[in-house]
Amino acid sequence: MNDAKAKDPHATAPSIADTNVHGESHAKGSVVGLAVGSVGVVYGDIGTSPLYAFREALHHTATDGLTRSEVTGVVSLLIWSLTLVVTLKYVLFLMYADNKGEGGTLSLVALVRGALGKRGGFALIIGILGASMFFGDAVITPAISVLSAVEGLKVVAPGFSHYVVPLTIVILIALFAIQSFGTGRVAAWFGPITALWFLCLGALGLMHVSDDPSILYALLPTSAVAFVIEHGFLALVVIGSVFLAVTGAEALYADMGHFGRRPIQLAWLVLVFPALTLNYLGQGALVLSNPQALENPFFLMVPAPILLPFILLATIATIIASQAVITGAFSLTQQAVQLGLIPRIESRHTSETQAGQIYLPRINWVLLIGILALVIFFRSSSALASAYGISVTGEMVMSSMLAFIVVWKVWKWSIWVAVAIVAPFLSMEIIFLSANLLKVFDGGYLPLTLAVCVASCMWTWVRGSELVYEKSHRENIPLTDLIKMLGKSHPVRVGGTAVFLTSDPEIAPSALLHNLKHNNVLHAKNIIMTVHVVTTPRFPDDQRVKIEPLSEDFILVELTFGYMETPNVPRALAQCRKQGIKFDIMATSFFLNRRSFKPSPQSPMPVWQNRLFISLTRMSANATDFYRLPSNRVVELGQQLTV
Repeated sequence: MNDAKAKDPHATAPSIADTNVHGESHAKGSVVGLAVGSVGVVYGDIGTSPLYAFREALHHTATDGLTRSEVTGVVSLLIWSLTLVVTLKYVLFLMYADNKGEGGTLSLVALVRGALGKRGGFALIIGILGASMFFGDAVITPAISVLSAVEGLKVVAPGFSHYVVPLTIVILIALFAIQSFGTGRVAAWFGPITALWFLCLGALGLMHVSDDPSILYALLPTSAVAFVIEHGFLALVVIGSVFLAVTGAEALYADMGHFGRRPIQLAWLVLVFPALTLNYLGQGALVLSNPQALENPFFLMVPAPILLPFILLATIATIIASQAVITGAFSLTQQAVQLGLIPRIESRHTSETQAGQIYLPRINWVLLIGILALVIFFRSSSALASAYGISVTGEMVMSSMLAFIVVWKVWKWSIWVAVAIVAPFLSMEIIFLSANLLKVFDGGYLPLTLAVCVASCMWTWVRGSELVYEKSHRENIPLTDLIKMLGKSHPVRVGGTAVFLTSDPEIAPSALLHNLKHNNVLHAKNIIMTVHVVTTPRFPDDQRVKIEPLSEDFILVELTFGYMETPNVPRALAQCRKQGIKFDIMATSFFLNRRSFKPSPQSPMPVWQNRLFISLTRMSANATDFYRLPSNRVVELGQQLTV
């Protein structure tokens, strides 16, 4: 893919400039208030992992009966996985590899491509793989989280087992129905509840550590190392389940734009990490003192009088847990649209102060359908645990590879320093990935299949858009040549301003040519407009508009937006007044070129990819809505192309 621009098959598509610029920072709010909000949105997934992570890891170990060193070793693996993967890699390292406040795999891609230019094409491939794997995680996390909590009701009433799946479905539908209210409002409801959940996790663990204080040996990394050495291949299987404790780490990074770095770091170090550590220690101590508790150590920690209310709290917490990957999926999708990896998708901003808070209706309901299908198919959290982890570990590996380039090329540190920082994380994640690959035939094929489908769509869109761009460039005439021809032919003039959106300002927009051909008129003032998307999340308003006169009646206007912004063309055009150009929206017509595509026998793409690309173009959101154009001022002219 040409690194200078991302080609959209529609003439009104944005292009990507690879030069990095300084964007606007997020609106600042109370750090403590945002930290509480982030607890509900960002840490829900990690916060509900004690429901099943320790239990699943012990089940692999308990085939021949448990020993004390095995229980301590598993707890140690859990705690040190949280320490190394979440605390060190994400909270204390990767969150500083942000792109003007935005995190996630595609933010790393934007940073790398901004630094490497044309040599950064491989970063796009890594980003496509990483982003596609994140969507696998986004489908599985809500399903396993809510199922695991609702299953807690079987501890109180075993006969309730027939109602687990229906109740889970009802809860998930309700969760996705409230997404349109926005991340900020959801966080206002969920943050305090999840903070209470973490306090309860810590309190329960603290209550049971005294059951067998020897569990404190799990705080030593030597306990985890000894377990791995003693159990060999079995340790790899156990590590696959231990990884369930850190599966929310990528969502944590992707959600950074919703709350900012400092609030997320504060919430982790002060509340979330201590609570999780205490809870895993408490579960381990309970199993050491009462091996029968292995069946469901989490809920058996809860005193009988408050078990039912606690199950209700756990259910609410797992509903909230799903929020992390949902909002992460929204952020990642918007970045993918602006970076030219997928077609335009409707995006709604839900906050006037936090630019990263968005809602994508189509993604919301597609996720829900996928999640409900998983719940109906697997029917239990234990069955889903086999499908969990592969996509997340794959994405972690991709993010580490990109982080290495960021440290080396963007931060300008020595290559050996970059290796020393990233290699330990990458080595550990490769071990996690290897452990999870053992579960491919037990359900792990599902997230891998989903990731392959998403990656195929992304690559098809990139490849097809590039081919359409090249074909359009060959078949059209240079804009400067057309202006000279019009100066000699003197077409009929009409009043007002015509705006022609195009992805390439060097060639005459197809809509302009069709208007001249079919209507035989030219407006008094003609604006050739190009929308650029740069590799920084937000672009300064005072630098957004660039104007270049081409002739007495033609003006080239370039609008620049960050990849996390929604391109609002009328608002940006209003800034032209400050540069001496009169702009009246009621005297302006926007001409768009609506292209339809037919497969070509000579297409460089395979037949299946050709048809997939055409299907994706039909799914693309209307350019009028995407660019916030007034619908009563838009004229669309059709064009048919073969690809």
